[in-house]
Amino acid sequence: MQRVLVYGANGYTGTLIAEEAARRGLSPVLGGRNREAVEALARRLGLRSRAFGLDDAAAVARGLDDVDLLLNCAGPFTRTAAPLLEACLARRVHYLDITGEIDVFAHCHRADTRARERGIVVAPGAGFDVVPTDGVAALLKRALPAATALVLAFEAGGGTSPGTARTSVEGLARGGRARIGGELVEVPLAWKTRSFVREDGVERSATTIPWGDVYTAYVSTGIPDIEVYLALPPRAIRSLRRLRLARPLLRFAPLRAWLEARAGARPGPDAARRAATQCRIWGEARDAAGRVERVQLVTPNGYALTVTCALDIAAHVLAAAPAGGYRTPSQLMGADYVCSVPGVRVVAATFDTSMTR
Repeated sequence: MQRVLVYGANGYTGTLIAEEAARRGLSPVLGGRNREAVEALARRLGLRSRAFGLDDAAAVARGLDDVDLLLNCAGPFTRTAAPLLEACLARRVHYLDITGEIDVFAHCHRADTRARERGIVVAPGAGFDVVPTDGVAALLKRALPAATALVLAFEAGGGTSPGTARTSVEGLARGGRARIGGELVEVPLAWKTRSFVREDGVERSATTIPWGDVYTAYVSTGIPDIEVYLALPPRAIRSLRRLRLARPLLRFAPLRAWLEARAGARPGPDAARRAATQCRIWGEARDAAGRVERVQLVTPNGYALTVTCALDIAAHVLAAAPAGGYRTPSQLMGADYVCSVPGVRVVAATFDTSMTR
């Protein structure tokens, strides 16, 4: 993979991606703000490196010298995506990231016309957020073209990385989101609850969360009503609802920074835990006549899936040279891609998924 820059390579997920790229015999350039950490990782993996911050637009642009594609792994992406995307637009460099943040998807989507004019692909969400759920949304739309409502849900095993934990604190301050009548609507935290049944018969309680698919699934499918649920124990759902009262305090920057620092101090799951845990994805589409289609997937651990998908999507963009513009994962890779990822299984479906195998 020549002329690819992995930015934030010294972070938890960035390191996993860099290690897998090296294992595959690829040679991305490793980048980030922490020169010492980036250079140490590059030496260990036998790769090139370059360090630059994001507060100087000229320095960011120079950081993309001789680069064809940027894979941004540095979160929270609400703080890193904008300067890196601007540099990519200026230098005609494809932009990918592994965000799950609704506002980042919206920001990238607004750059669609400029990306088309410059012939570059802008494809945020190239990891667990939101590749499998976006693929499920596209499969359901294909099975039920007249769908008017879409429900997506997931159960993530294995724990979170420091970056994901920090981003979650930031997201709590923004409250819940849903897509209603085609519009993004702010809703309370843990707005709705329901249950989902796993393929092994275990029933899991779940609540709505402001997941990236509230934005991306609408772009992929045009379905006007979209809700995304996270499987959580009832006690955790009650705690989320209590946070509604504390939400104004989370807008206080010093308090939020303190909470983010505490959340980010915990290490992410180690290799053994990643290998031993899985994720489950549920999808349900309905149309105005009451017809319903459902599908359920089991996937590898979310971080393992992110590594595979991010590298697959980067390779596809470089090899296939798709037309420039904003793309969701299913628009770029096709609805069937998610089912071709190693370790992903369709475990239940109301429609024929044979074409996905």
